[in-house]
Amino acid sequence: MNSQEKALSERLELAIEAAREAGRHTLSYFQRDSLQVDRKSDDSPVTVADREAEQLLRQRISVEFPDDAILGEEFGEQPGTSGFRWILDPIDGTKSFIHGVPLFTNLVGVEWENDSAIGVINVPALDECAYAAKGRGAWHLRGDEPPKPARVSTCEQLDKGLFLTSEPEGFANRGVFDTFRQLVEAAWLTRTWGDAYGYFLVATGRAEAMVDPILEVWDAAALKPVIEEAGGVFTDFKGDPTIYNREAIGSNGLVHNQVLAITRQVSGDEGRS
Repeated sequence: MNSQEKALSERLELAIEAAREAGRHTLSYFQRDSLQVDRKSDDSPVTVADREAEQLLRQRISVEFPDDAILGEEFGEQPGTSGFRWILDPIDGTKSFIHGVPLFTNLVGVEWENDSAIGVINVPALDECAYAAKGRGAWHLRGDEPPKPARVSTCEQLDKGLFLTSEPEGFANRGVFDTFRQLVEAAWLTRTWGDAYGYFLVATGRAEAMVDPILEVWDAAALKPVIEEAGGVFTDFKGDPTIYNREAIGSNGLVHNQVLAITRQVSGDEGRS
């Protein structure tokens, strides 16, 4: 194992451990009537669980890899010099979390020289986790069972598959609701088991495509390595494999062009500043 492989392996180990620790911490607040919900400037909800989970992650990373950069949803950017950058979403799906719905996740992504290299999608309330490092495959954990390979489905037709999104309102807010309507018409089933949980279902072979018209880099960073290493494809609406364009498609790869045939009709800047 060369030095770069060793560095990646060490960070993957921490990413899994820290994501699951953050998940356990968020569960201490889950389904508590006394949980206070605040509103951020964009009117999205945030709780003490979000903030404390990110602080926990930042502390673990800073102790073990003090030269790594960190970007988190709640506390912004911390520069680094190593070439690695951690990208954190302490609770993805806060709306689910505050309503006592178990489909929220803890997301930990790691970039190496501006390329998504590591991803962890932890689903603490269901005691499941998917993780991946570039070139090392994707893995699925359930409880205390040994990890098993995470693989996308083999369904080749969207009209026989499951299409997921976080909420139809996202398409409406961006002014592209017809894109959502066309995806619904093209798919066999549509559900809003969304946020990162939808991509988790794609990576573990339980859905064929997940589409988000609006999302941030901390929503996307952990997803791309997991989807790709599970055998799927992760792109923006034009088909570019990026986490930076504030939109995403994660699929099993086999239906990806069918989804792109619909999303490529969007110019790329509707409803976004």
